[in-house]
Amino acid sequence: MINVMIVDDQRPTRMGFTLMLCKDPTLAMIAQAANGREAVDMLSLLEAQGRSLPDVILMDVRMPVMDGIDATGEITKRWPHVRIVILTTYDQDSYAFAALSAGASGFLLKDVHAADLCRAIHAVAKGDAILTPRITGEVIRRAIPAGTYPDDRQRADLKAKFGTLGPRELEIAALVAEGLDNTEIAGRLCIQPDSVKKTVTRILAKLNARSRVNIAVLWYKAGMDGM
Repeated sequence: MINVMIVDDQRPTRMGFTLMLCKDPTLAMIAQAANGREAVDMLSLLEAQGRSLPDVILMDVRMPVMDGIDATGEITKRWPHVRIVILTTYDQDSYAFAALSAGASGFLLKDVHAADLCRAIHAVAKGDAILTPRITGEVIRRAIPAGTYPDDRQRADLKAKFGTLGPRELEIAALVAEGLDNTEIAGRLCIQPDSVKKTVTRILAKLNARSRVNIAVLWYKAGMDGM
């Protein structure tokens, strides 16, 4: 059973996602919160009471009191085993990127279908990142402030890091940056998911990256998507 928490300031939205979760008997909605501060306080209370914490949190971005970005940063520091998926829309690209930088495991569009939402929760609970392929690159490209985007030397350094990867590692890094999970990559390359998992672990070590999300961020910052 995967425990899920929903954080959104709109009650109808929380109800909608709760109904989606009900379609999967292996998912349990154990808590809800209307803003980031309420979510952090609820996690502290659950912990103090010795109760189960959520495995995955579905987190809205724009909320009163504490937004999803600040909440994500605090939660991932205090409870690093709790995975956070940001719920975003097309007009919130910069928020989505900031949330990834704060430690989120990925993002989904709010118009996600129930089946895709449930699959995403399972993937994140297993340690995968959820980077919706159709907007991942655009999110990262738009959201990096001009002053912080790598200059030519920094980009060359990043490309040099990817140059330390073998051909198969580079191929898998590209698919991770596309937003594919291990099972999807395995299917694309006709190899075993375990082989993909081991390769991703090597990629993380070689790039000195914390997570699959970081692989994607580094990929786009290095300009690898334009190669």
